[in-house]
Amino acid sequence: MLKQKARAIALGVLMTDLALTAVSLPVAWALRQGPLRRAFPALFPLPLYPLEQYLLLLFFILPIWGLLLAASGFYRSHRTQPLGEEIWAAARVAFGGTAILVLLIFGLRLDFVSRWFLVLFGFLNFLLLATEKTALRSLSRFVRSRGFNFRTALLVGTGPKAAQFGEFLEAHPHWGFRVIGYLDDDNGGEIGLRGRWPCLGRITDMETVLSSEVVDEVIFVIEKGKLGEYEGALLVAERHGVRAHVSMDIFPHVLARPVLEELDGIPLLSFTTTPSNPAELAAKRGIDLALGLALSVVTLPIQLAAALAIRLTSEGPVLFRQVRCGLNGRQFTLLKFRTMELGAADRLTEISHLNEMTGPVFKVRRDPRLTSVGKLLRRLSIDELPQLWNVIGGDMSLVGPRPPLPDEVARYEPWQRRRLSMKPGLTCLWQVSGRSELDFDRWMALDLKYIDTWSPMLDLKILLKTVPAVLSGRGAR
Repeated sequence: MLKQKARAIALGVLMTDLALTAVSLPVAWALRQGPLRRAFPALFPLPLYPLEQYLLLLFFILPIWGLLLAASGFYRSHRTQPLGEEIWAAARVAFGGTAILVLLIFGLRLDFVSRWFLVLFGFLNFLLLATEKTALRSLSRFVRSRGFNFRTALLVGTGPKAAQFGEFLEAHPHWGFRVIGYLDDDNGGEIGLRGRWPCLGRITDMETVLSSEVVDEVIFVIEKGKLGEYEGALLVAERHGVRAHVSMDIFPHVLARPVLEELDGIPLLSFTTTPSNPAELAAKRGIDLALGLALSVVTLPIQLAAALAIRLTSEGPVLFRQVRCGLNGRQFTLLKFRTMELGAADRLTEISHLNEMTGPVFKVRRDPRLTSVGKLLRRLSIDELPQLWNVIGGDMSLVGPRPPLPDEVARYEPWQRRRLSMKPGLTCLWQVSGRSELDFDRWMALDLKYIDTWSPMLDLKILLKTVPAVLSGRGAR
């Protein structure tokens, strides 16, 4: 009954999503044809073709959006999922679907379709889907917090972690879980001392309890070293078709997040400290490619001027090539505009006493090896522009920890090597927080904070903050 109800709700939400997508088309047409054309006549000088022609696009839109929405994960239980993930999924559906639609339109040579209309349609569709998801989330949380639409949970375990888990569920009533009791596993009995939930039997009584009680979820709160003792109870839950969860806090001092993966049918419990969502990582790479190419074109006059200035004022090549360490220590050749005299690397030992940075890196405010043009290029970070080709080639990202030298990595402390676990970037938290004015440990801590809290929105914030940081020249060396 519960599964049928859930399916009916999911189908209803899917139909609503498709209806909102369909509505986006005439609304976008009306806005482009009326208010926008009157407000910006120079941008929209020509009227659109009749709405009837545009409505034919629904034959493409509805199947495309139906597949994307079904694959988005919208229609699974979202009781504990952050709202931001649903908003991001709505963006992927709206803008991904629009991109597919654009390819179809140009492939089929449907010349009557306005490009600005497509942009407006994608944006409106995202707004409508995101608003709907926010409203549904608020409504469902309100209903659950009032004690409706709840799912019953049976805890298996009696140790302190089981007690903490039960209290954690009850502290979030909007998730809609109600703990009906626990099964004793002879593991200290602390949950019984709390006196908040009844003991429904021992772990060997799982069969009887599932047959006599209404149980929607079984949650195994496993203490370290006890995993094998729960296998029989897990098989009982499987036999009854009851959804089972296993609390994976079996290594409490491990920072890495557990991720369940599968290798040719073999389940693997993987621990990772880096982002692992394939869709988000694919989006990050797509943004790197798109913005990397765009910035290369936009900054081409600046790069040509810099190359000419270097050629006219000093001997040697325009570009400086240096081996750096990338993802997980992979070595690649980093490109920069040359800012120093020829043979600058050979003079490093004679000026090592000028180093102003702690740790295994060398930074000096007034490096005597810099050329006159090099000082200006570094001040404005123009010397970094050739690294856009490293981004396009995939060795770097727009945002990520700066790529270190191999000899610097060789002197890292073990905890500092974790900054190599994400692809290096042109800019990161360090660049927008003071750059060389920060000491080495603070620099490393900011890189690890970026890795631990990464999201597409964080990348966007860093990119927006990079512009004033570069223009101010603060901490540039």
